[in-house]
Amino acid sequence: MKPHFHRVPIKSQTSFSIRHEKESSFGTVWHYHPELELHYLVKGRGVRFIGDNISNFSDGELILLGQNLPHTWRVEEASDRAHVEVIIIHFLPDCLGSDLLLLPEAYLIPKLFEKAKKGLVINGTAREKVIGLMHHAVDAQNLDRLIALLSILKILAETDETESIASAHAFYKSNDSETLRLNKIYAYTLANYKSDINLQDVASIANLGITSFCRYFKMMTKKTYNDFLVEIRISHACRFLIEDRLATEVICFECGFNNVSNFYRHFKKVTDMTPMEYKKKYLKTTPELI
Repeated sequence: MKPHFHRVPIKSQTSFSIRHEKESSFGTVWHYHPELELHYLVKGRGVRFIGDNISNFSDGELILLGQNLPHTWRVEEASDRAHVEVIIIHFLPDCLGSDLLLLPEAYLIPKLFEKAKKGLVINGTAREKVIGLMHHAVDAQNLDRLIALLSILKILAETDETESIASAHAFYKSNDSETLRLNKIYAYTLANYKSDINLQDVASIANLGITSFCRYFKMMTKKTYNDFLVEIRISHACRFLIEDRLATEVICFECGFNNVSNFYRHFKKVTDMTPMEYKKKYLKTTPELI
């Protein structure tokens, strides 16, 4: 899917940007930027799109996005946006000086930046240490600000407590009209995934005939629209399973599937687990969501 270029505002008197936002919609535009992005979600939940990956996000998630990796976050419709809270750091690879990356002692940092091109979820003790430094960096000044970022990079470069997000990071740059069309398709799908989506209706959103729309969507996203819709539905099913408030059969219909066997088949294909296996895995490792 062709993303929209986003210019990250960085003040002229600073070498990188750090923001602590307590009323954030995360935006809705599928976008990319040359800055790396360290994204700590203090509060909030919904669905995130990073590269070719569609997954749920929730409180406490820490992610590092590489240069020009397309992404967007969609807050759940039922969420109270006033309680969405994030700390975000944007920085160019050479923001601390291009010579730093050439120093033999810093050889792990370029390797980190390369791994980040697919997006990284940060886990374990590394996550806890980085979160603490991000809170400190929000109010830090002058050299303390630079030291905080360098300390964060040291932890991220040395840890193996990471998981890659996207399987690929190639994409095409877009013009404004293409961005608008694809975002309309996104918005329509997220608003109607619980219902039977008629291909004619979604094609009309894109001002295309059915055949042209199918060809267009496959060319832009490297997947069919039906595969995209299934991934959206499965991502919401995963959320319900982790919350452990509804029976699996109820979740099936709540997420737009017409029958249980069809739901199980698609769930296994997307997650490589059955709903029960997924539920057992994450209920053991995930604290109860509030």
